[in-house]
Amino acid sequence: MENTPRKKIAVFISGGGSNLKALIDATKMRVLDAEIAWVVSSTKKAGGLQIAADNGIETFVYRPSKYESAEAAADDLLSKLRERKIDYIALAGYLKLLPENVVHEYSNRITNIHPALLPKHGGKGMYGHFVHEAVLADGDKESGVTIHLVNEEYDEGQILEQTRVDVMEGDTPDTLAARVLKQEHKLYARVLNKLIKGEYGLE
Repeated sequence: MENTPRKKIAVFISGGGSNLKALIDATKMRVLDAEIAWVVSSTKKAGGLQIAADNGIETFVYRPSKYESAEAAADDLLSKLRERKIDYIALAGYLKLLPENVVHEYSNRITNIHPALLPKHGGKGMYGHFVHEAVLADGDKESGVTIHLVNEEYDEGQILEQTRVDVMEGDTPDTLAARVLKQEHKLYARVLNKLIKGEYGLE
């Protein structure tokens, strides 16, 4: 079985790329038995683009506003995914909704990581610090990480796994975010690997 080609993953980012780096490291250690083959960013300012370049991974800045229409943008993105024979898409801090044609083509093969315990603190605009601020404002005793499949709505796809993180007395959004991020880095690669191996009962 050693010669079975590894599945190809496209990682979509919008920021610093710490989860991207964790996934790349996991592929090197075979915790994630796949290849990060393409990195797509919603902005050319994303720090994760340099991480990809440092690891010899092709990158693409996807800006739908640069196309004649939303349809043309969506069609080009899907075409590029097909050309590269991408098997799975992993959203890692990507702040935009994916085009519907991509969601349909990659049904049950797109994952997202969310820094709280969905279905709490999910939906449009709930990302990064906004999530941690909401957890603290609600007086929650615990937060955590959710990895879920992606559908046409923000944060509503099937939940694959969650890891819980206690909220400590005196926590700020920054201190809570730091502890949650550590768990994100541990969990995401393992979940992706299990998804690729067919170990989840998909709805």
